[in-house]
Amino acid sequence: MRTNPAVGEFYHVYNRGTDKRKIFLSQRDYQRFIILLYLANSSQPVRIDLRRNSIEKLFEADRGIELVDIGAYCLMPNHFHILLKEKVENGTSLFMQKITTAYTMYFNKKHERTGALLQGTYKAEHLTTDNYLKYIYSYIHLNPVKLIEPTWRENGIKNKQKVKSFLAAYQYSSYQDYLESDRVEKIIINKKAFPVYFERIGDFNKMIEFWLSFNEQ
Repeated sequence: MRTNPAVGEFYHVYNRGTDKRKIFLSQRDYQRFIILLYLANSSQPVRIDLRRNSIEKLFEADRGIELVDIGAYCLMPNHFHILLKEKVENGTSLFMQKITTAYTMYFNKKHERTGALLQGTYKAEHLTTDNYLKYIYSYIHLNPVKLIEPTWRENGIKNKQKVKSFLAAYQYSSYQDYLESDRVEKIIINKKAFPVYFERIGDFNKMIEFWLSFNEQ
């Protein structure tokens, strides 16, 4: 699905590796994409120099005008999901162009390959209802469950406590930021730009519990 994003509207943006190939092969790969979620969301050119700057310093960079507000994200071995709100005209398109171009260049150089890494142009799903927008938070954040229980959506959760612990420890999404963990990556998301669904950590946990238990109902 592809739509033309408009300023002030909410979108679920996603893409996967070409031929469903893995696009994250190491912790460093995940880390690079997460840094780009911050630095590519900018009117400024993307510059990453980890030889001279710590990760903490990169997250302090002056970005000028932000292109989008990010509400949630999740990186999986062969795809990614981002919930965003467009801030400036064509902001979504420019943001996605910057982040995917920069990441592909990094990945190809590091892994000594050439050609396209992602499956064509990104997909953008327009979130037009409040219920669907709220649901996307759980959809995005529960993606990693498939890594330890691949058929959980069809067959339910076998070990719910194990799943919750796994999600709470998963570094490559904004899940920890909704648990209010004190980590530098929390600056990527801007909760204030989105409806207030989770005033407290308990509200977020209740949503997660509901969907993990959905097949039990």
